[in-house]
Amino acid sequence: MPSLNVSFTDEELEGVRAAAAAEGKSLKQYLHDLGVREMQRQRFIAGAGGWADRLRDEFDQAFPDEVPPGRPDDGATAA
Repeated sequence: MPSLNVSFTDEELEGVRAAAAAEGKSLKQYLHDLGVREMQRQRFIAGAGGWADRLRDEFDQAFPDEVPPGRPDDGATAA
């Protein structure tokens, strides 16, 4: 299995060790989980953004007073 060496300052390593201990994990497991969580977070955000993009027009039509400033209403012209 691939592995990775990561360099930290003494202060950074102290903080990371404290965070791992607070979660009851080894330093290795904590850093592994942190990377995996970040990857999952980015996938979630991309999916949520796509979902919002797909529903934006429907939402804007259902709630015309909620269209954010700077986004034109359908059929509106700039003054």
